[in-house]
Parts: sequence; structure tokens; C-alpha cells
Amino acid sequence: MPAFVAGQAKCHGELFAFAMSGLFFKRFLKRPLQIASIVPSSRALVERVASKIDFDRARVIAEYGPGEGVHSRALAQRMRPEAQLLLFELDPAFSRDLTRQFAGDPRVCVINANAGTIRLELAKRRIPHCDYIISGIPFSILEIEKKRNLLRETHDALAPGGAFIIYQVTNELRQHAIDFAPESESEYFLQNIPPMFITVFRKAGELDGNGAIDPADSQFSSNYAR
Repeated sequence: MPAFVAGQAKCHGELFAFAMSGLFFKRFLKRPLQIASIVPSSRALVERVASKIDFDRARVIAEYGPGEGVHSRALAQRMRPEAQLLLFELDPAFSRDLTRQFAGDPRVCVINANAGTIRLELAKRRIPHCDYIISGIPFSILEIEKKRNLLRETHDALAPGGAFIIYQVTNELRQHAIDFAPESESEYFLQNIPPMFITVFRKAGELDGNGAIDPADSQFSSNYAR
């Protein structure tokens, strides 16, 4: 990764670390059912989730519900210069702050929309699929049909061999995902408040890392999309 990208990402993290924690708490109080925890993910959890990704092959990564961006910053720091990161954040306040954080990084696009629109958003940008999709949204509060619809959209958005990586307080999503991703691995991670299940659902096939397209031939020019 170029030094300017690494330095920029580091600066973003330091600048927003404290200001955003206050925003996180306010948004939790306003929309507790949309935010999985009262505190952002621990650094240890962020590192563990990132370790599940082969960044040498990851050309397109999406994240559902990035919140204040603790995982997003880690992804951007590790991504290759030509990789792309799509952040699906439904909360408008979080979306605005994410847009400010990544304003100088053309690889990142903040999308203020439901994660269930992922295939539509990929099509808008002429991106064939994602290599990895990360999610911390609380699936346990979703109705069964909404869970299955989002799982279906996620499965169809993934490249062959791609992975859907979730971190959740409960591990109940595995029973709903078996029809879409029969191959999965899970661990219970204690170094977070609260502890989280980290589960990786892998789509059949072999990841080739060719999901990204030439930015000059895409509509991936804006850091903020409604």
C-alpha cells in the first residue's frame, strides 16, 4: 500500500477516535435496534476480523453497518491501491461522518442505503461482484424472511470462493445461512465487550481476485452515494 494511503488512514483513525465515540453513543440511544452494541468493536476484534481476509486477492470489499468506521479504517489500511471498499450505512449521521473520514481516499464509497440493495449498487457501478462482505449488523433482531432475503442478496453478490464474514453476539444466523453457504467456520472471541461470534461463510468456488474493474471505466467516483 502506498505510504500516502497508509499515513492518511492512520491520520483519519487518530483524528476521529474520540469524537466519533460520542456520536456512536448518541446514535445508539436514538436507534438501539439498528446498532449492535453500545461501544464500538475492540482493536483485538477488528484485527481478528481483518485476519480472515486475503488482501492480496481482495479487489472489492463491502461492509454492512460500519457505524463509526473502526473496521472500515482497518480494511482501508490493508487494502491494495486498486481495491475498492463499499460501505453500506443506513444511519445518515454515521454516513456523513464516514464520508468525511474517507473524503481523501478514492477507493472508498459510502452508500447511505440498506445492505439489501447491494446487488443494485454493484450494478450501478458496473462491478460484477464482491470478494468479501463484512457485517456487524444485528441479524438476531431481523425477521426470518428479512434475514433470508439479505443472505440471498449477499450470496448472489459474492464472487465464487468469496466470503461473508460476520461478528455477532449470537450465532443463530448459521442455521439460516446453511442453504446459501453450507461451508462455514466460527469462533467465539472473548476480547471484546460483549464477546462476539466471528463466523465466515464461504461461497463455493475459488476466489480469483478479479472482482474489481478499472476505476476509469466505472462510476466509482463519489465518496458518498444516496
